[in-house]
Amino acid sequence: MYINLKQATEKAEELNCTIGAFNAHNLDMLPPMIEAAKESGSPIIIQTSVDTAKYIGFKTLVNVARGIAEFDLVDVVLHLDHAKNFSDIKQAIDAGYSSVMFDGSSLPLKENIMKTKAVVDYAHKFDVSVEGELGIIGGTEEGVTIDGAEVMYTEPEDAKYFAETTNVDALAVAIGTNHGQFKSKTDVNIPLLKKINNIVNTSLVIHGGTGVKEEHVPELIDNGIRKFNVGTELLVTWTEEAKKCFSDTKVNKSLRHNIIPCNDAVKNIVSQKINLFMNKDSVKL
Repeated sequence: MYINLKQATEKAEELNCTIGAFNAHNLDMLPPMIEAAKESGSPIIIQTSVDTAKYIGFKTLVNVARGIAEFDLVDVVLHLDHAKNFSDIKQAIDAGYSSVMFDGSSLPLKENIMKTKAVVDYAHKFDVSVEGELGIIGGTEEGVTIDGAEVMYTEPEDAKYFAETTNVDALAVAIGTNHGQFKSKTDVNIPLLKKINNIVNTSLVIHGGTGVKEEHVPELIDNGIRKFNVGTELLVTWTEEAKKCFSDTKVNKSLRHNIIPCNDAVKNIVSQKINLFMNKDSVKL
C-alpha cells in the first residue's frame, strides 16, 4: 500500500522497531529499495531531496512509488526531505507525496513553529504527514552544507512545546549525528534522547544515520526513534560501484549491465539496514 509517514511510524511504535528512510538519488534506485522491503516484510520510506524531485519529476516519483507499492503489496511512504520553501512542499503534496519535511531548524523557535504549523495545516487536509526539525543536525547532504555546520542539541522542553504546538507527525532531533558522515562513526547522546522521549509523544527521527554505530541502534529504538534516515552510505556505495563498472565497460554495452550492479549494492544495504531496524532481539513491546 501507498501510505503516509504517520501510518508507518504507528506500526513501528506497535512493534518497537524503526522504519528505514532511504534517500533515492535517481529513479533506478526505487525498485531495488522497495524490493528489499518487500522481501523483509517491512514498510519503507523512500525520500528525496527537493533537487532530486525536480530532476526526476515530482509526479514521476509519485507514480513509480505508488505503482510498485500497489502492485507488490508493500507499504511505501514517499517523503520530501529537508524542504525549506513552501512552494516546493506544496508542489510535492499536490503531486501526491505522502509525507513532507519542513526544515526550519535554522530559524528562531517561534518562527520555526509558525512556519511548520502552516505546513501541517495544509498537508493534513490531504492526509499527508509532516516531519519537523528542532535543533541543528550539521554536516553536508548531497554535497550541500546543512544550515549550522556545528550541531546544536535539541532541548527537551523546546521539543515538547514544538511538537504539541505544531501537531507534527514526526520530529527530527539533534542528539549528535551529522549529515554526510560515512568515514567515521559518532557517539550519539542517548541520555538526551531519553529525556526528550520521556516528555514528547511524537515519533522521533534520526538524521545522519550512516554515521551511527550499529550497536546504538537498539537503544535508539527503545527510546522513541521511529524513522531512521540513511542516505550517504547509499550514495557512496552506488557511486563506487558505478565507477568500477563504467571504467571497464565497452562503450556499446547496454547501460543496464553497469546500472544493475549499482542497484544490487543499494538493495543489499537496504536489506541489511531493515534487518537491523526491525530490532528483532528486543523484548520491549
